[in-house]
Amino acid sequence: MTPNLQVDVLIAGGGPCGLMLAIELGRRNIRCLLVDAKPGTAFNPQANATQARTMEHFRRLGFAHDIRSMGLPPDHPTDIAYLTRFAGTELARLRLPTAADAPQAIKNMSGSWSAAELPHRVSQKYVEVCLHRHAQQQASVEMRYGWQLSSFQDMGDGIEAVVQSVHGEDRLNVKAAYLLGADGARSFVRHQLGIPWGGATGFKRKFMGGKMLAVYLKAPDFYDRNPNDRSWMYVVVNPELRAFIMSVDGVSEFAFHIQMADDAATEALTPADARRLFALAYGQTIDIEILSMATWMAGHALVAESFQQGRVFLGGDAAHLFTPTGGLGYNTAVEDAVNLSWKLASVIKGQAPAALLDSYHLERHPLARRNTGYARQFADSIGLFEAAPELEDDSPQGEAARAIASDYLNGHVRREFNIPGVTFGGRYDNSPIIVGDGSTAPPDSANSYTPCATPGGRPPHAWLADGRSLFDTFHAEWTLLVLGTEPADTTAFESAAASLGVDLKVVHQPSPEIEVLYEAPLVLIRPDQIVAWRGQDGLQATKILAHVMGLGVTVLA
Repeated sequence: MTPNLQVDVLIAGGGPCGLMLAIELGRRNIRCLLVDAKPGTAFNPQANATQARTMEHFRRLGFAHDIRSMGLPPDHPTDIAYLTRFAGTELARLRLPTAADAPQAIKNMSGSWSAAELPHRVSQKYVEVCLHRHAQQQASVEMRYGWQLSSFQDMGDGIEAVVQSVHGEDRLNVKAAYLLGADGARSFVRHQLGIPWGGATGFKRKFMGGKMLAVYLKAPDFYDRNPNDRSWMYVVVNPELRAFIMSVDGVSEFAFHIQMADDAATEALTPADARRLFALAYGQTIDIEILSMATWMAGHALVAESFQQGRVFLGGDAAHLFTPTGGLGYNTAVEDAVNLSWKLASVIKGQAPAALLDSYHLERHPLARRNTGYARQFADSIGLFEAAPELEDDSPQGEAARAIASDYLNGHVRREFNIPGVTFGGRYDNSPIIVGDGSTAPPDSANSYTPCATPGGRPPHAWLADGRSLFDTFHAEWTLLVLGTEPADTTAFESAAASLGVDLKVVHQPSPEIEVLYEAPLVLIRPDQIVAWRGQDGLQATKILAHVMGLGVTVLA
């Protein structure tokens, strides 16, 4: 007999999206089963940039410090450098704080970079280890690696599914209230639902468009033989080839990617070819050990046409496919889980109607289209740049070509990697569970961000006199932020929360500067740290809370 298991949520996929959902639901005592066909967390480096907003979510969950301690050594530069070859002539560089410097550096920043956390350069293989550890700590979460979802059916009142070991000898019948397909670009869940991709793909560029070779390797002499300052990422720009490499451990492990002109020929490349191509990119032959190699396709800007069908949801690469410029794919995946988790928990616990879950697609789908669009812009910016034939020549013409390239690439590196607007500026303005107040947020811009408390976006950040982040004072669920030296009456909100079963904490901040920042004495913050409402009093507290919980009540702004 095949054994049976009943859970609240079945999660197909153990990447960042699936693991993050397991953590978020586990903290809320929601029963989950996560299955992933891999034997364990990722071996290959994959994504390599954790954006500041993602770090703020890790901080909210209590492990931002753990993440920042992983990957590069604390004092390793996190710069991005553009060169003719890895050990060739430097053309451009963006200098960024080390992991050791980041916690203090962010406290001295303001404006676009007013935040609780700076980005962190760390391979996804390390992030997954940390997320896996924290998911394991949740008593209500069971994870089975080496297992995969083999069938599922939405019965209307729940999901009936079969999961089995990858070798097929063990099977398990699972009944779940809901299913998340976070099972990657070739998602079995999306395929079974028949949800097509929207967007565009197949972009051809000199770089970041078409088939690319990825090599995970060890190069113990990479730094010793390189005359340039250390960086986290090196990008080769020359008329012969285009490539980039990222340091995985800051010592000898690297993720090397090279653009290939012929997609078909790329599939036939051998380890000997990889060594030859690496030597060309480096500018000389140095010893390397190949740990793994594979091909992948750049040039995607794809978003599934729906993120939900009945009781089944899509997240991560199953819902959106990026060209990795800007490092937005994994970070968008994390926020998918953050958005969906509190809504699933609220519905499963009976605190909200199932209609609340409709807001997942309505909020996340436009964000995925926005983010894939930004990634495409960054790919065009670097991939359509033409390296002059004389770029590497030791001649006046070569010097002039390098000056032109330097000017362009110094602009590009800031367009792609100094992106507070992309990181912090995502909004849910048209969401049915946001109570608008008639105000308009500043224009969406990749490279600048204006903090504002207009409902639908990230709350403005501030550092408190005691050294804490304002975000550190927010409740794990709902927060009513009470601002000003003369606190507004919160009795109506507290009574409404109690009657509706909403876990609400009142947080008073007397700072006049913070009240000016938020432009209202009362601000309602969602569990995913999004401003849901702001106003002058609690006269409509019951209607406001009912609205933001998806109870279908309209609040007049």
